[in-house]
Amino acid sequence: MNKKAVLKKAARFLFFGVASFAIIIVMFSSLSGVIVDIYGKYREKEMLNDRLLDLREKEAKLTVDVERMKDPEYVARYLREKFFYSKKDEFIIRIPE
Repeated sequence: MNKKAVLKKAARFLFFGVASFAIIIVMFSSLSGVIVDIYGKYREKEMLNDRLLDLREKEAKLTVDVERMKDPEYVARYLREKFFYSKKDEFIIRIPE
């Protein structure tokens, strides 16, 4: 082989080596971006699951409150306590806590 063929072969090897290296860098860069996105989605999922649990607890409490509000005696007592309504000949005295 002559010197020109060896240089051509070395140049080709260098070109494909650099191109392969560049492709590998781009692939790892894309992969790291996807991993960051997946981690972000995982954190968002955990946060939304916590919020869902809180909302389910609130829903259960509100369901109990709805059932209580169906009782007229409870509603009357609730209104007297909350809004200081009184029965006839009844006085309300508020004691500071």
